Amino acid sequence: MRAGFLPERAGPWCALALVPIVALIWLRVGAEAADRRPNFVIVLVDDLRWDELSCTGHPVVHTPHIDRLACQGARFRNAFATTPLCSPSRASLLTGQYPHRHGIIDNTNRSQQSHRLMTFPRLLRESGYETAFVGKWHMGNDDSPRPGFDWWAGLRGQGTSFDPVINVEGERLKISGHTTDVLTKLAVSFLHRARQKPFCLYLAHKALHPELIQYDDGSISDPSAARFLPAKRHEKLYADAAVPRRLNMFDTLEGKPALARKIDGLPPLGQHTGTSDRTVRDRWRMLAGVDESTGKLLSALERIGQLDSTVIILTSDHGYWYGEHGLSVERRLAYEEGIRIPLLVRYPPLVRPYRLIDGMALSIDLAPTVLELAGLKPPATMDGRSLVPLLRGEHPAEWRTSFLIEYYTDTVFPRVLKMGYKAVRTQRYKYIHYTELDGMDELYDLVADPYEMKNLMGDPRSQTVLNELKRELRRWAQ
Repeated sequence: MRAGFLPERAGPWCALALVPIVALIWLRVGAEAADRRPNFVIVLVDDLRWDELSCTGHPVVHTPHIDRLACQGARFRNAFATTPLCSPSRASLLTGQYPHRHGIIDNTNRSQQSHRLMTFPRLLRESGYETAFVGKWHMGNDDSPRPGFDWWAGLRGQGTSFDPVINVEGERLKISGHTTDVLTKLAVSFLHRARQKPFCLYLAHKALHPELIQYDDGSISDPSAARFLPAKRHEKLYADAAVPRRLNMFDTLEGKPALARKIDGLPPLGQHTGTSDRTVRDRWRMLAGVDESTGKLLSALERIGQLDSTVIILTSDHGYWYGEHGLSVERRLAYEEGIRIPLLVRYPPLVRPYRLIDGMALSIDLAPTVLELAGLKPPATMDGRSLVPLLRGEHPAEWRTSFLIEYYTDTVFPRVLKMGYKAVRTQRYKYIHYTELDGMDELYDLVADPYEMKNLMGDPRSQTVLNELKRELRRWAQ
């Protein structure tokens, strides 16, 4: 299924797909090729929607450097976060596990627990890789180095958008500048280090996250009052641009009793409660900094002669609401705008230019994919599976046709209190079972209703499908 603002278009870098830039790499044979393991650069963008890039057809946003990854590599058109919440999703990306297995189930302060995670950088380091983490860890407020990284430059909690304090190898430094630029300079400095080993750089941006105050107990200031703060040079970008909206911004919430509940102190959801044009533009402006950062990473890899020897992966922890179903900051829900994520992979020895992949890819697949590319066997404790066959252009007959989405309620957003759920999504349907709300479940036919505006729970013609999805959810829950 494809859903977005406009038909997808290629960016300026797609002309390179016509050039045989990888011919010599494909012909390389012998012991040198067999013995050389790839480097890895993982770029994690906070809250980036799947449809917010120019290579995915966005009519306003311009992301030429990120587009280059798509045009010289692969773009997954059906990539999803298994939990649309920051801390659990970040732990899933690193461990290849669902939250019910790795234990980071919410955004409360789980600093100690996050020190015990068995992450793919940890496994890479044990196998001889030089590893680095730069940016926003965000599993608690602790900014101290985590196991598995040779070099560490971490923000405390959510971090700040300007002049961040960063724990660089155990020393807290206040570095002037916009945080995206600061993190990029640190990442590039790691790439330029002299080394004899293959490397793995994990860059987790603060962007596109708003400015929040995070307290020692893990709680945060009122998210509705937070601002997205781009770099000064981007403050006027997109000033006159129209902000496109999806049709489900006009959802009446008929058939969504969980969203239509009356909650003390909160207005009913509607068009007036959605994300403002100003907020959307400020997010686009922050994305401009991330795009420039991506260009600098590519340039650095070119300078050190490692561009085509490096697997570059760009993705997000989950999506964001632009007023769909009246929602703005509560991105914890299982609708498409919350769970769909971008996933781009550039690695010429394996991935031919401008490859589009429709197989379902999940956040829990990142870790086993990296490990297989590094020549390592993913542990049996990982729930995800390697995407390498899809990257090769294969179409495995046994590839997944459904997956589990899970969310455990927390106390940050009043509107989503008691809205913990387990959901199952197939290629056509989605069933959401709210674990603490009786009689409020939802069922959608994503082919007939891609904007999820018609709940089919009460439709007699949908009961067979509903029973099948309930069985599928029970199977996943086991």
